Amino acid sequence: MALPDLWIDNPEELRSKDLRQIIGIAGDGKLLDGSDASQEIRTFLRLVPWDMLARYSQECLTAGFDGSGFALQDVINETGRRLEFEVADGRYRGTRGEVGYDGLWRVSSLGSIVVEVKTTDTYRIDLDVIADYRTTLVEQGEVAEADSSILIVVGRADTGGLEAQIRGSPHAWDVRVISVDALVRLLRVKTELDEELPVETIYGILRPREYTRVDSIIDLVFATAEEAYQEREEAPRADSGATGPVPADFHEACVDRIRSRFDRPLVKRSKTKYMTSDGKLALTCSVSKEYGTSTRREYWFAFHTNQREYLKRAENAYVLFGCGTPDRTLLVPFNTWNALLDTLNITERVDRMYWHVKIVEEAGRYELLRKGAFDRVDLSEYLASS
Repeated sequence: MALPDLWIDNPEELRSKDLRQIIGIAGDGKLLDGSDASQEIRTFLRLVPWDMLARYSQECLTAGFDGSGFALQDVINETGRRLEFEVADGRYRGTRGEVGYDGLWRVSSLGSIVVEVKTTDTYRIDLDVIADYRTTLVEQGEVAEADSSILIVVGRADTGGLEAQIRGSPHAWDVRVISVDALVRLLRVKTELDEELPVETIYGILRPREYTRVDSIIDLVFATAEEAYQEREEAPRADSGATGPVPADFHEACVDRIRSRFDRPLVKRSKTKYMTSDGKLALTCSVSKEYGTSTRREYWFAFHTNQREYLKRAENAYVLFGCGTPDRTLLVPFNTWNALLDTLNITERVDRMYWHVKIVEEAGRYELLRKGAFDRVDLSEYLASS
């Protein structure tokens, strides 16, 4: 059985194994360009949660097993995908007639980053060779010179020597450096805290620029801080009789409740976003405390424009609403939900807009309240059973 299928059938068995053992299970156990093992590892990495990627990156740096450098390259490229770049995997080994980059990360609206992965900067890195990769891609029409750059991902956090080398080279304005640890921490921020941390913002952080003006860094900090408030924006005042768990506590439990409905595993992309590895099935999950009384329960949510755009990109998409507890989870098809948005109240701010979502539970019925003279919409049929 192929490695990705083993994960789908019994994830806990593989979760306990280190990456060296995982590679041994894949194909013939050797990471080579074009090999079955390489394909299985890359598919497997698309399925696992972000914290396993973080663990694997450290194992590649500390264990030093055969092929650990190639494995780190795959882990870093998957990290780029989780950050929502369009990623083309590079070659493990250079060969005549092929561009030898480790990864090519794109943001269609902005530009491209040629990625080079190094386990250490102990030895001097030939910047001319890496720059030639970019030059060749420009000549081939794969990237544009004006909006492409180079990112060197290094295992060590202490990169002072490499930074000095770059500053003293003709490539200073084309190259940026980040440690593996910092890149993984950026993924953690996006996965655990994201609602307003788009790939465009991350791209702005990773591309070379001078920092006389630090607005882009402030934008990242602001976006992260704002996430702490977004799910509370819709909540009634504290004196309105709220009961039940804190909203941020049960997103995963709501998703677990509906996983068995789909024949493919859902991978967490952010605190509220999930997607299959092929990108064809996506969902968002919002949760609310329980308000009101024992006979009339109310649930308050905010649905954001970035969630809507995220779901639009998938062939099949759903919106989950956790109403006070995972046992009361609504799974609404996105096409149905999208048609209702124009009938909901909105809040518009300088930096974002979102829809107010209020669901009322009475006599076993779950109804969506809408603005003005619009009637309620019965959502009871979407209540997910265990």
